Amino acid sequence: MRRALAFLCVLLLASCAREPDIVKQQAYVFGTLVEVSVVNAPGAELAIAEVLARFDALHRQLHAWQPSELSRLNTALARGESMTVSPGLATLLTDAQALAAQSDELFNPAIGGLIALWGFHADTPQGRVPDRQILTDQVAQQPRMAQLVVAGTRVSSINPAVQLDLGGYAKGAALDQAAAILKRHGIANALVNIGGNVLALGEAGSRPWRVGIQHPRKPGVLATLELADGEALGTSGDYQRYFEAAGRRYCHLIDPRTGWPAKDMQSVTILVQGTRAGTRSDALSKPLFIDGAGHLASRARALGIDTWLAVDAAGKLLISPAMQARLR
Repeated sequence: MRRALAFLCVLLLASCAREPDIVKQQAYVFGTLVEVSVVNAPGAELAIAEVLARFDALHRQLHAWQPSELSRLNTALARGESMTVSPGLATLLTDAQALAAQSDELFNPAIGGLIALWGFHADTPQGRVPDRQILTDQVAQQPRMAQLVVAGTRVSSINPAVQLDLGGYAKGAALDQAAAILKRHGIANALVNIGGNVLALGEAGSRPWRVGIQHPRKPGVLATLELADGEALGTSGDYQRYFEAAGRRYCHLIDPRTGWPAKDMQSVTILVQGTRAGTRSDALSKPLFIDGAGHLASRARALGIDTWLAVDAAGKLLISPAMQARLR
């Protein structure tokens, strides 16, 4: 339900100034609702269909636990073996490695083992706190993306504890691939929304696309802003995938340094421009969330992110000057 609310916040605001006809299509991919909105243009339906087909293919390729190319790779890595992967997956892994290094491995898709221990590999979290000693042992193995060896399309790891989970990356990569498909079809004005991760192309008629940032504890929006051409908005929060035990909330965003879910933030939203804006908006919101409010400004600065909005664990709103100037 929370996912649907976040989704609707974006959709309703994006369409509030709908002057031209908007061609829309929805689907359920990556465990969330997605919608592609295109200002009516020749071939819009065909372009949207190709985008949604690409999303489905990515989901089937990158699922970490159901049968997929990535799950087969994880099996090989756990055995200490190498595997030849598709060129597309090799490219994604190399890119994810670079983002992990940039974030000091706080964005760490190699901790799939920890994700599984916490039960967040299932569609519905299993809702139990793992044994502390098992967590300690898993963290001690220090799985990191730097231990992944990508040689062309041959992938191996120097650490068999590396288990890949690209859940914090795939939606952003899908946004960038969607933008490329739409542009190839001659679509200049569109909004792609994957469960609240959003990328804009052009405008919604005579004005920019307007989107909302979901409030992490209440229905509705926390703030609204307009997106310029090529900008992407990414949010990491503790309100979409979590469980509660003994009065405490445990979310799916795991701190790889401790093995425990991050607990210092409710949500972090970042605005990104330029090359691979979708991918970076998805991946780089994670280290800001995990590192917590005390390191928010310095971590954002280190990652080259100047436009951000966050809500800390106490519900305090934190906004960068650049984001404050963008809010409507």
